[in-house]
Amino acid sequence: MIPVSVCIIAKNEEKNIEKCLRAIHKHPFEIVVVDTGSTDRTKEIAARYADKVVDFEWIDDFSAARNFSISQASHDWILVIDCDEFIDKLNFQVMQKLMKQFPYAIGQLSRDNICYDSSHNTIHTYDLVERLFNRRTYHYEGTIHEQVVRKDGGRPFGFEFPLYVTHTGYYGTPEEIKSKSERNLRLLEKELEQHSDDPFLYYHLGESYCLDNNYEKAYEYFDKGLYLDVDETLEYVQRMVVSYGYVLIYTNRLEKAQSLENLYDYFCNVADYLFMLGNVYLKVRRNEDALKAFLTATTCENHFDEGTNSYRAYHNIGCIYEAYGHLDEARKFFAKAGDYLPSVERLSKLTNP
Repeated sequence: MIPVSVCIIAKNEEKNIEKCLRAIHKHPFEIVVVDTGSTDRTKEIAARYADKVVDFEWIDDFSAARNFSISQASHDWILVIDCDEFIDKLNFQVMQKLMKQFPYAIGQLSRDNICYDSSHNTIHTYDLVERLFNRRTYHYEGTIHEQVVRKDGGRPFGFEFPLYVTHTGYYGTPEEIKSKSERNLRLLEKELEQHSDDPFLYYHLGESYCLDNNYEKAYEYFDKGLYLDVDETLEYVQRMVVSYGYVLIYTNRLEKAQSLENLYDYFCNVADYLFMLGNVYLKVRRNEDALKAFLTATTCENHFDEGTNSYRAYHNIGCIYEAYGHLDEARKFFAKAGDYLPSVERLSKLTNP
């Protein structure tokens, strides 16, 4: 068996850390917790589960804290978990096989992010996160939204491994989310002063302003980021295009929003892009184009946000058919949306007028 150390950084996480560590403790990992200045019971709780609890003075640099935690591990293979991430499922045997098969690659876990949309409705978004690696080959860089990079500067290779977690870091109170957004913005702006040509930073700045409902500032950063040299195959670039589209809707830049259809060939396999485009078309009353976009979204396996390739798209299709007076088709798609409440309500009104 290849030994693995789980490395966690924590600060004032008493409401999350026990649930997090209890799930990790079920598996044969060393657990290292690095505390960056907690004033609550985080360290006390961590000591019940962790093999090591170590202090590190916070210096406004997530990579510094991450790399310190890695240095405290007993093993070279590292799995990084956050306190607000909870293991739902892990196939340890398959994970071991993949580590042997790809000794110089980075393992990507699957994450279900529970958060809010712009209307404060609960939604789920999904991503793959690079978290399993050998510290002889990799370390962290970046003061915030830090990334795993090769120490020799080479291009990393990733593989998916069967670890599934639920992430609740952006599912707090409005005050908690605002505080996190303000911290992120401060660190991102500081990082941008040194790396003004990095579209990754512009993406996260835009997302942070979206968290704060400041869509004008979000527009400014997404717009700048997308005019830089970007790789359309990267997930964060795809997400940035989608978020940019919604920001253009929220700020009533509808002509510019429609121009995103020119990117169709790059992103036509991403349901979230098609779903966003459908919403743009609805705003400018291009209903036929909206219908095509939502229908195509339902054929895409690749998606980030829950429902963009299923019940949310079906609901919008039903609404368009209802507006056209095609009530049988409307009922069919509202029914396909299952227990999605807006569809349930529309179906009830069409069935029992």
